[in-house]
Amino acid sequence: MELKRWELETLQVNVGRKCNQACRHCHVEAAPWRTEMMAEAIACRVGEWIKKNSPRVVDLTGGAPELNPCFRYLVEAARATGARVIDRNNLTIIEEPGFGWLPDYLAQENVEVIASLPCYSAENVERQRGHGVFAKSIAALRKLNRVGYGEGLPLHLVYNPVGATLPGRQAELEADYKEVLRREHGVVFTGLYALTNQPIGRFAQDLERQGKLNEYMELLANSFNPETVAGLMCRSTLSVDYRGRLYDCDFNQMLDLGLNEGSDAEVFLWDVEPSRLIDGPIVTGAHCLACSAGSGSSCTGAVYGSDVSGTPQGA
Repeated sequence: MELKRWELETLQVNVGRKCNQACRHCHVEAAPWRTEMMAEAIACRVGEWIKKNSPRVVDLTGGAPELNPCFRYLVEAARATGARVIDRNNLTIIEEPGFGWLPDYLAQENVEVIASLPCYSAENVERQRGHGVFAKSIAALRKLNRVGYGEGLPLHLVYNPVGATLPGRQAELEADYKEVLRREHGVVFTGLYALTNQPIGRFAQDLERQGKLNEYMELLANSFNPETVAGLMCRSTLSVDYRGRLYDCDFNQMLDLGLNEGSDAEVFLWDVEPSRLIDGPIVTGAHCLACSAGSGSSCTGAVYGSDVSGTPQGA
């Protein structure tokens, strides 16, 4: 089955791979030592394209997107068009020296925050993300709550399974998260997104070391759900990397599977009019099984009813 592109809804901009963390499940393989970063000249071209084409959603990701000096420029360029702007925030960036301005700034610009918190227990979070990360994440969530996030301003948390399993039912996980985080930490949030771990990057390397990669790929293949295909994010999303090159999704970007793969020509954002991409082919691979297994998985969580998901894990 060949996937075709629909009308553009979301421009996802990966502004670089530098991050203040190096998480085990990170498909970007982001880390403090990574040097790839969107330059000012490229950010300005992206901003001009946003102003010209007015995508409904501009989704800023990384690495930690806030580490890019052009982060505020991109936020404000997108907000000036009326776009819904998303900051994919790892929470601990708010606790880094020099980033205390973030909660107030994000609230002032009415930016939606989608924040990584792979579990509500410290043990599981730190297995994926490192020692001390859970406490910093809770401190950051409280700061976001104080400026209105979770009660008025949209704050979504992201759950990833700790191991080689499918996510649990999103609605059930959300209820558990809300009850535990409110009771134990006084934290509130809008909703939860349950994401399937992609078999690429560090997660794939970790599975390979454990001898579980083939087993995980079989799980994804055996859990394929055709009802997820209509909601796959690649059909209405464009992913642009720190150099300005285009991909069908962030996962293809990490595998260097460029838009219109098969042609030698690289495709850059500023050379594209969104309307001309409608009905064009989407590049796929074995990793796409992660987005179509069980309830499906997208950058905004499950894409199909919760009755077809896997068994809750790690929560």
